[in-house]
Amino acid sequence: MSRAVEGARIRAMIAGQRRLERGRLRLAAAGGAAVSVAAVCLLGLSGWFITGAALAGVAGMLAAQTFNYLMPSAIIRLLAIIRTGARYVERVAGHEAALRALARLRPQLFSALAAAPPERALGLSSGEASARLIQDVDAVQTLFVRLSTPWALGAGAMSAIILTSMATPTAGLLLALTLGVGAFGSVILARRLADPAGRELQVAVGALKDHIGALEAAAPEMKAYGLQDWAADSVASVAARHDAIQTRLTLAAGWIALWQSGVTALAVVLVVPATVGASLPMTALAALAAVMGVEAASGLAGALHQNGAAAQAMARLDELTTEPSVDLQAAVPSHGLRLAARNIDLAPGMRLAFTGPSGAGKTSLIERLAGLRPARPGEWFLGETDAAHIRPEGRRALFAYAAQDVRLIDGTVRQNLLLAGPADDAALWRALEDAALADRIQTDPRGLDAPVGAGGEFLSGGERRRLGLARAYLRDAPWLLLDEPTEGLDAATQGRVLEALEQRLARTGQGLLLVSHHPAPLSLCPVTVEVGKLHGPLQTSDQSALLTA
Repeated sequence: MSRAVEGARIRAMIAGQRRLERGRLRLAAAGGAAVSVAAVCLLGLSGWFITGAALAGVAGMLAAQTFNYLMPSAIIRLLAIIRTGARYVERVAGHEAALRALARLRPQLFSALAAAPPERALGLSSGEASARLIQDVDAVQTLFVRLSTPWALGAGAMSAIILTSMATPTAGLLLALTLGVGAFGSVILARRLADPAGRELQVAVGALKDHIGALEAAAPEMKAYGLQDWAADSVASVAARHDAIQTRLTLAAGWIALWQSGVTALAVVLVVPATVGASLPMTALAALAAVMGVEAASGLAGALHQNGAAAQAMARLDELTTEPSVDLQAAVPSHGLRLAARNIDLAPGMRLAFTGPSGAGKTSLIERLAGLRPARPGEWFLGETDAAHIRPEGRRALFAYAAQDVRLIDGTVRQNLLLAGPADDAALWRALEDAALADRIQTDPRGLDAPVGAGGEFLSGGERRRLGLARAYLRDAPWLLLDEPTEGLDAATQGRVLEALEQRLARTGQGLLLVSHHPAPLSLCPVTVEVGKLHGPLQTSDQSALLTA
């Protein structure tokens, strides 16, 4: 699918969030415009008032007595209050709109990632996925917050030009030209300096988090082999590139700020001489209004500084929005399975085991069936339909899967079990009983609310495996898909797990697809299929038993 179409999808998602937050965004824009107008008028009027008061004092006592200072000072105080209040409204409304929108956008993107083709969803490392759903989405936040910037810039520039023109029309015209030159220069600097650095920084953040995540996963082994210093140096090397890019981005912001300062000086140099013939208070008003008019453009400079990061973030988020192919069938026509390589038909309730040497492809074979890897045409059939013609999410609904590599969230036992779906406490304890883990959980006074730690660090390897098994038992699906369910268990525990599994299958009527290289689990299945090494031919034993199972 083309990048243009993908970009249209992510832009449509953001546009939808903008529509939902339209009221708050309009309020933020009105607040930003009010801030700029109040700031320009406040400084301009202050310059006029101070200069006028000084001249009245120099002119003598009579002039000082007749000078009306009450009205200007009251207006100045009012403008200060308006500026403060409007700034509060702008910040609260704009950031609330952005945060509410992102709170809805992240689940949408996560759902899109989960529904993406398996090679994309499973090929994304945890660090890279974290960078996209956190840093990239945070970068998109600026697309909401800075929507008030054009209104603030326009209102501030127009107010400054009007006030300056009150001194002389020429001064107003020169300020307008200066503001145009300033905006043009800021855009050029941002595109040349900030945009490339911002784009590279988004990628560098993902690379850094990916690298740290990979090393963190191997932390015990690195400690055992004394590789902590090597790991620290490795992270420092990747971080150095990230920091170098961050430095470039900061320097770009400095150059834009320096340009803004030059434009401010230019505005004063051009406007003040152009007020020749006007009174000194009006000259002061024009000069300070010009300064604030350029200052109002600082929001534009900030937005331009973030453009590159936001654009790269959208490009990276595009990759999470791939829609399922319309050519694939959504519904699953049948719960029956057929392994085409040996013409083996399985009805729900039947059992089949896969064995073979390590690396033969046993796990890959069942993951292709369950939609966790790209399906191979003609390998598996659901009823009479090729599994490759059915969407992965449709196939996944048929299976309760306990993977060989158990993944647990940093939460409680209950939270990890409920990943399988809603269930009451009685069902949770029953699943733990069937996995021979209930006794262990009951020894903790917190029971189901006992924490398991990051990656299940508070549990042993065998306990993590049995918790994953219990989670699979909670899923209401016609087929159990178990990959090495007793790996790492002692003989007594393995016996309890297999006995409970036999009873559970008899009670629920679920079918079983089992991967194991241990004899005990294989005894549950009347038929064993040997998977040849590295995609070699499948060799089947006891097919007659299968037909009568």
